[in-house]
Amino acid sequence: MHWVYSLAGSYSLWHDQRGGQRKGYERSLLLTCPAGQVATAPSDSHGDDWERLLRQGIGLLEQFARDNRIRIRQPQRNMQKKLIRPLANGNEFVAYVDAIGHLDDKRRLLEWKTTSARYPEQPEGLTSLDLQLVCYSWITGISDVAIVAFVRKRVPEIQYLMASITDEQRREFVQVVEATVGQIEAAQFPPRLGIRFPQNGCVSCAHLGLCLGNEPLVCSKLIRQPGASDLDWLNVLDE
Repeated sequence: MHWVYSLAGSYSLWHDQRGGQRKGYERSLLLTCPAGQVATAPSDSHGDDWERLLRQGIGLLEQFARDNRIRIRQPQRNMQKKLIRPLANGNEFVAYVDAIGHLDDKRRLLEWKTTSARYPEQPEGLTSLDLQLVCYSWITGISDVAIVAFVRKRVPEIQYLMASITDEQRREFVQVVEATVGQIEAAQFPPRLGIRFPQNGCVSCAHLGLCLGNEPLVCSKLIRQPGASDLDWLNVLDE
């Protein structure tokens, strides 16, 4: 999924700096598709191979350029923007915002998404309930937000889902953050019970062994290994 996202991000940077369109597509593909990768990558569970993803990515980029609705000034500063907010007891909340720019000439916080199905647009105001948008609005102080969804289907489509986050939502999010920090500091990690098939989040959850009482699974997923405390790799996302 992040493949098309990377294409869109690379395109925006190239387009803003140089102003070229077709050249921008080629540059994006070079940045995100090393030589030989397309020919050797396996298919995913939906039967999408890299060749098909490549075609879909190009189609979405061309549609993105035709729409011509987004402008991001100083993309090196305003894309993948790292933000830190101090919390109580010396803690910090760290967020990486996709982009801050203008959509239809209005300044907004932008969140890129890729999906194989359209995002629901009804009932009205649904987008404003997205917790990630609420989080980013809180840490940036920007009320106007938007999800830019690159819909992977036969006919390329890009959804521009706009919303405004209220002060009340931001205050409620602060309460969620404080409660979560308190639980972490108290080592309280209550399980979220409930199996949902066929998309079952428990299967990929690192804490599954705890819920099942499976000690080997706990050891393989949760026991800290040598080098696990080395978080220097996070610095690659710094500005």
